Amino acid sequence: MEDYEVILDAIMAHLNPRETVAKNEIPVGISNRHIHLSQQAVDKLFGCNYELTRLKDLSQPGQYACKECVTICGPKGVIEKVRILGPVRTQTQVEILQSDTFKLGVKGELRLSGDLVGTPGITLVGPNGSFELQAGVIVSKRHIHMLPEDATRFGVRDGETVSIEFSGQRGGTLNNVVIRATANSGLECHIDTEEANALGVVPGTKIEIRK
Repeated sequence: MEDYEVILDAIMAHLNPRETVAKNEIPVGISNRHIHLSQQAVDKLFGCNYELTRLKDLSQPGQYACKECVTICGPKGVIEKVRILGPVRTQTQVEILQSDTFKLGVKGELRLSGDLVGTPGITLVGPNGSFELQAGVIVSKRHIHMLPEDATRFGVRDGETVSIEFSGQRGGTLNNVVIRATANSGLECHIDTEEANALGVVPGTKIEIRK
């Protein structure tokens, strides 16, 4: 019976080559500017022991968009209604777009999430007060979340830098995409809205890794 199923799978792959290709495709998630807050920052912005309100679950397990938004203030300007993502973290991190750096007047440090040493600070303003962030503003590097077993399947490793290819009328290739192969991850490539707009990426778009 097992031999029969192997033969049948081989025949179906030959008759439907697109299904085989689809196994190598990775869904794309598009990120706008957003904030991850520590509990200290939450207390300053919304009040002591305030709990963020879950609005919508995200693709990465345990992460969600919150109902709450805040204003971010730089030396040259402000951006209102910046969405908070939960749950709370040990460090506050503000992820902005490259174009936001000009409006805010802060340097655009291209970093992976959590790599905050040497990054600029900013002021956050909420309904209960403000929070002075000494460091933590980044422009997120494009990256792909996956499980270690996914990395084995795709022939990549955690921390490796790859290129990815997009199909479509405005499709193309993006280089310097970092593999993040960790436990409890959902398979998804993350790019920001500026990159997505340039390549005509829409919800449902998938990419393939090109080393």
